[in-house]
Formats: sequence, structure tokens, C-alpha cells
Amino acid sequence: MLNKKRLKKFVIYLFTSLLISIFVISISILFPSLSESFDKTLRDSMFLIRGEIKNSNNIIIVDIDEKSLKDLGQWPWNRNKFAQVLENLTNANVGAIGLDIVFAEKDNSSPHKIFKEYNISVEGVPNYDEILAKTIASTPTILGYLFELGDNKFVENRVPYIPAIMIEKNKPKNEDYIINANGIILNLDILQENSYSSGFFNNIPDSTGMVRNVPLVIRYDGQMYPSLSLEILRISLGVSKIIVNYNSIGVENISVGDLIIPTDKYGRLVVNYRGAKNNFKYVSASDIYNNTFNKKEFEGKIILLGTSAAGLMDLRAIPFDSFFPGIEIHANAIDNMIVQDFLSKPLEIYTLDMLIIFILSFLAVMLVTYTPFWINPFVLIISGVLFSIFTYFILFDYGIILNIFLPLFAIFLGTVISTFLDYIFEVKKEQQIKKKFATKVSVDVMNALLLDMENNNFQAMQREVTITFSDVRGFTNISEAMPNAQTLIDFMNDYMTPMTKIIMNYKGTIDKYIGDAIMSYWNAPSSIDNHASLAVDASLEQLHALYNVNKKIRKNKKYENVIEMSNRNNVEIIDIGIGINTGKSTVGEMGSKIRSDYTVIGDPVNLASRLESLCKFYNSKLNISNFTKEQIDEKKYIFRFLDLVRVKGKKEPVEIWQIHDYSNKIKSMTLYECDKDELQNELNRYHNAIKLYKEQNFNEALNIFKSLDDLKIKTNKNIYKIYIKRCETYIQNPPMNFDGVFEHTTKG
Repeated sequence: MLNKKRLKKFVIYLFTSLLISIFVISISILFPSLSESFDKTLRDSMFLIRGEIKNSNNIIIVDIDEKSLKDLGQWPWNRNKFAQVLENLTNANVGAIGLDIVFAEKDNSSPHKIFKEYNISVEGVPNYDEILAKTIASTPTILGYLFELGDNKFVENRVPYIPAIMIEKNKPKNEDYIINANGIILNLDILQENSYSSGFFNNIPDSTGMVRNVPLVIRYDGQMYPSLSLEILRISLGVSKIIVNYNSIGVENISVGDLIIPTDKYGRLVVNYRGAKNNFKYVSASDIYNNTFNKKEFEGKIILLGTSAAGLMDLRAIPFDSFFPGIEIHANAIDNMIVQDFLSKPLEIYTLDMLIIFILSFLAVMLVTYTPFWINPFVLIISGVLFSIFTYFILFDYGIILNIFLPLFAIFLGTVISTFLDYIFEVKKEQQIKKKFATKVSVDVMNALLLDMENNNFQAMQREVTITFSDVRGFTNISEAMPNAQTLIDFMNDYMTPMTKIIMNYKGTIDKYIGDAIMSYWNAPSSIDNHASLAVDASLEQLHALYNVNKKIRKNKKYENVIEMSNRNNVEIIDIGIGINTGKSTVGEMGSKIRSDYTVIGDPVNLASRLESLCKFYNSKLNISNFTKEQIDEKKYIFRFLDLVRVKGKKEPVEIWQIHDYSNKIKSMTLYECDKDELQNELNRYHNAIKLYKEQNFNEALNIFKSLDDLKIKTNKNIYKIYIKRCETYIQNPPMNFDGVFEHTTKG
């Protein structure tokens, strides 16, 4: 009987995995662009993980860069200058020169053209177009041109002469997979006719805006033409034929002599990018023109001549870089063909993809079914990571492109659906208990208690924690303005709910709600990395969230008394102060056998409470101790030193710092009526005054504090008055053994 049950369960889950596989494969058929988009994005991340690799050192890019434009003038240059660049490269015995430029119009700066327009004799007058044409004819230059691929047709009555013989093998009769062009933009006749060959240099972004594939052939007016990179390779290999081979789903590969180049079904090369821009050697075109380059480095090399200047708009997006020069895409394509480290997806891989989808969905379903519930997330993560590692090595070690997104999606669905089935049949009651219990204590505390149900005991421990206290300003007035108790409760819920969500989102634990105050802590019972930084981030997010909280409250008519009071006093409805401290505290379950709480006690907790109450004294929103400051990234926030104090109940002095906001977020200045530069300038002057104050140079410090107090826009209205008063007191009554410590005799 038991075996039958197991067999039945096995069959159910086998059928489930089969349905998942069919569903996932159907998505790729019904929504191919959607699945391909996700798949390409995941593959892009693998390029980033792999990082940059070395190129073959056979290609040099001669760049019409900003330096060239500065030295030789704005683009387009006089054609005689361009001819000089080609001549100087040829004299360096380069192997080939490919132009990522099209000269579609006559040179308007040519003296010959200008004289002719004014009916002046042109005998003996230089014709820059002729000069460039002769140079092209006598140099190993391969011209570039563009196909018009959009709806706007730019049709010329001429086509480029290509010495290559283009052959198609096994081409389906009624299907044309090659990209078709609607028009063409060619070089001037005099240039085109004097060139040995030419190739198109279209780079076509996919639906995501990335250039991941480059077309090696394009059909125009019934004839196929090679790309600039393919034509350069053909000429370099010294072969005459380019053969396009088809299989049942489109183009399989393109062969040039003995070299077989795998492509996608549209005849596009999947570019195995070497890295971000400047992976290849760049030389400024002005250095070539001025003949100040190292000719030995150029001997026998393939030269690509184009531009990386931002103003000339030849920048594309690739997995490594959002602003990648188009010329370097051609360099990557040629280098792929030279090194032959191609990325491809052979026909049989499509069958393998489907098999992988079924196997992974089946494994995910089985693993989730026969493992404890809490392991399910690890099944999902580990399965996904292992498959990603597998596809990574297959991609870069063997050059085989496996589908990444669909198998990962199958793992996800298998895990989720199996978990859902387990939830229905086995853990529904437990989840209901957890859901209710999670509203009483933090998730970490709840999970720890559920793991220790038999003992129902949390052992007390010493642990470094970060504690925060927050408190609503003017809460007494708010509560008195409420018409009844329920409205006050609703009001506090509208405030507490978003604050609580923020704390929990940043891995904090709500210890307790004390009227209008919230006490929370980090790093207990479970260890949390960067707990001090998380506490600060959560506090800043609470301060920023107040804008929307107040906005929501103002729209609620039942709070009209509070809204009216706020408008009358010209203050926000809810404003809060927050204190943060970090230190070793006692953590554990405290109370009686009848009822207990998991909480934190100790001096660090008391200091955090003091810091919150001192927000009123210093007119700050967020105070932290030097113990917290030592554990956070100082570059991430904008700090103001407030005071070195001895708070009530503590012997050792404590530094109090105010955090104004994040230092690198656009929203960072929403808490204050000034911009970032104004605040930074104010803080620089302020901290200089603090330095003078600590050095007992009270007169100079006083002058700075007074000048800051006179500012129209002040980000802390009280602090200058505090130090002005202290300086004036110390000037009148010089202190003995001054150590800069101020003693607070009250809590706030």
C-alpha cells in the first residue's frame, strides 16, 4: 500500500514537471521576443562575470577622436587630409585598411569644386575627391558603405562592385532568412570605382537596444553583399568565394576558404566581445596624419579607420558598455573570425534546450517534494546557480549558446508549484500560525522560537547590536486634537505601518512600540552584516517617507483638526527625531514564565534613547554616536559633528553626530531647503569653527558661528546659537583644563 502511494505521488509530480516543461516551451514559441530578451540579458551578465580577455593584437583602430578634431578641424575633413592618412598607413606596410566611413557627397572644400561653381578655370586646381580616389586605388583600402534597413527607402541606381563570389548552398526555395535592405548609401562614384572592394558597416541593435549580433551578409536588390569585417577577412585570406550554408531553420554558417563561421539563422555573427571600449589599440588619426606614430607596430596589421568622438554619433550599447564605438564592434567581429573563438547555437542545441528544461523542472519538483520545506529556497538558488555555472562554461569554453532563461524559469516554476502543493497538503496550518505569530514578534525571533519549540527558551547572550529610537514631535498636541481614541489609533497606524515596513525591509527587528515611539534593533538574534549601516539607511528612509505619510494624512478628512493645527503652527503634521547607537548589549527572552519578550537591554540601549531625545536640544532629525559612526561608510552620508558630551548616567564622553542625508542620491536634499553644494559649504565652515573651538580659539570660532547663524538658509537652526553662547561664556570666563566635553544633566 505504501509503495502504491509513493508511486502515485511520483507519477503526479512527473506529470507536473511535464506540464511545466510544455508551458515553458510554449512561452518561447508564443512570445519569442520576450523570452529572448530575458535570455540575452542573462547572457550579458555572464560576459560581465567573465570580464575582459585579450584580443589577437592583429587589429589597430585609427580613431577620429577629439584630439584629431582639435588638431585637423571639424569633421568632415578635406579629402586630401584623409588621403594623407591613408598614404602614411600604407607606407607603414599595413595589411589592410577598412573604412567605417562613407563619403556620399563631394568635398565642398575642394578648390576644384569652388572654382567650378564660380566659372573659374579649374586647370591645375587640386580636386580633393580625385586625390582621395587615386590614394584609394594605390593603397590596401576597403571602402565602407551603408544599407538603408528602415521603412524610409534611399535608393540609388548603382550598387557596389564586390570582387567576391557569393554562393548560397541548400537555400530553402520559399524562405529568405538573409536581412533585406530597402536602400543603399554609397561612396562617390569616383571613390567607389577606384577601390578594390568595399563592405557595409551596419550595426543593428536588437529589441533591447544592444548590439549583440552583427550581420555578415545583407541582400539588396536580389544580390548578397558582405560586411566590411567579412570582406576584410576574405581579402586577408586571399580567397575569392564566400559560401552561405543553410539548414532547415535558416543560415547555419558562412565559409570563407577553409574558415567556417557559425551564424544565427539570419546570417549574423554572435559577437564574442573582448571587453569594454579601448580593448583594442587606438591611435589618433592626427598622429597618423602628422606621421608621428610607430610604424613597426602597424606592419602587417588590419587597420580600421573610424570614430569614437561623441559628437559624431557612432556609439552603440553592448553588454560591457553603454557607449561603445561602432568601429570597435567591427574590430571584435574580425578578431572573432581570426581567433575562431565563435559563439554559436547549432541546430541540435534546440533539442538539447528542450531536454534540459524537462530534466531541470523534474529535478526541481522532486527535490522540493522530498526535502524539508525550509530547504526549498536553497533548492531554487542552488539549482539556478549550478545551471548558470554550467551554461557559463559551455558558453566560453566550448562556444555553445544554451538557453539560460527558459531552464531557469522551469526551475523557478517547478520549485514554486511544488512548494505550493506542499503548502496545500502539508504545511497550511503551520503557515497560518506563522503568519499570525509574525505580527507579534520579528521574523527572526519567530523562526528561532519555532526551531526551539520544545524548550521555549532563548538563552541570554552578549551581542553587538545597533539600536534605534524614534519619537514623534509634538505628540501630546496631536493626541489632544483628535476627536476620539479610535481616530488617534488610526492616525498612529497610518504612521507606524510604513515606518515598520521600512525597518523590516532593512532587516531590523521591532522591539516595541512605546506610545508614539518605536524601538528597533539590528544583529539579533541572527547575525547581520553591516547592521549599523542598515540601521542608518532605515532611519533615513523613514525621514524621507514622512513626506508621503503627511501627504496621505492631509487627504483624510477625519484628521481635519490635526491638519488645521499643523497649518496654524506652520509645521508638518508628523515630524520625528531618531537616535542610533551601537554596542554590546544583553539579548534574550526576558519577563515571567507567564509572559515574556525577546528584547535588548544595557547601556547602549539607554544611550540610543538619550541620542533620540537630544534631537530636540540640537534641532536635528537623526543623531548617531561615534560608536555607530565608526562602523559605517563615511562617504555614503553627509555628517555634522554636534558635540562631545557626557550624558546623564554615563562617565565616558560620547561624540554625537548628526546625519543630514545620503551623499550620493538625487533625493538626498529633500529633507532640507538647500542644495547639496550649499550644505557642504556650510558644513566645511562649521567644522572649521568646531576645530577652533576645540583648540580654545573661542574668538575666531565665535566669528564663524555668528556668520553661519546669519545665513538665510540654515540646515540646523539651533547648533550655531548653542556654540555662540558657549564661546561667549568661555571668552568671559576662560575654562580651566578645557577638554571640549559638555555635560548633559537631563535626558533631553
